[in-house]
Amino acid sequence: MTEAAKPLAGKTMIMSGGSRGIGLEIARRAAADGANITLIAKTDTPHPKLPGTIHTAAAELEQAGGQALKFVGDVRDDEAVAEAVRQTVERFGGIDMVVNNASAIDLSPTEALSMKKYDLMQDINCRGSFLLSKMSIPALKDSAQAGRNPHILTLSPPLNLDPKWAGTALGYTIAKYGMSLTTLGLAEELRKYGVGVNSLWPRTTIATAAVKNLLGGEQMISTSRTPDIYADAAYLVLTSPAKDTTGNFFLDDEVLAAHGITDLDKYRVVPGDGPLTTDLFL
Repeated sequence: MTEAAKPLAGKTMIMSGGSRGIGLEIARRAAADGANITLIAKTDTPHPKLPGTIHTAAAELEQAGGQALKFVGDVRDDEAVAEAVRQTVERFGGIDMVVNNASAIDLSPTEALSMKKYDLMQDINCRGSFLLSKMSIPALKDSAQAGRNPHILTLSPPLNLDPKWAGTALGYTIAKYGMSLTTLGLAEELRKYGVGVNSLWPRTTIATAAVKNLLGGEQMISTSRTPDIYADAAYLVLTSPAKDTTGNFFLDDEVLAAHGITDLDKYRVVPGDGPLTTDLFL
């Protein structure tokens, strides 16, 4: 492929999480272009129920064609995030893309939700996205000045004020909508600098370990799409002109359709034309 066919070649992405699932697929898609990727993740050792660590993820990214910087740390820790940003700039020369991927989920109703779990969701989802974005702003401004098309992409839903969602899982809704408000605000705040800030959410549930373990087991997996659809849509957003692509709450299938990709059968976990499970907040 030519340089033009690999628009993320030599660009640098910093991502929260990314040791498995959707984040890893997004990072791998960028790595295939030859991107540099910093993963900020806590998974230094294998999890009993979930596959993958920061080390296996980094190896996969380098095998795909990218360079990886492993930063074992917690997106809730101010000093750790600042250090991850500093090391990324030092090693790769800057930051062109921030992907707010790390997220905690608990769909318990208010009465049953422990405040410890509430705080965890707020700190990882909302505060973590705010913190990583904030710490990266100086490098993103430099990227814009250098004409490198900087983006912040947050994996969060459209701001849907239908009471159904807050009334079903208030703690989680607050945490995810906090991420989306970060997109709304930073898009406006950074518009004048030419930094694109967007959110991306899937139309259907995505087959990940979290969906299997926390939401619906094998039955929900069979009515889901694969993480590839999220990764392909993220890639299209991250390679769009930042100055013209900002402040959007994209859905994965709409992004693909806008680029002429309407046959989504290859993304189904189970081939066929059976119904798929629509994701939350839609």
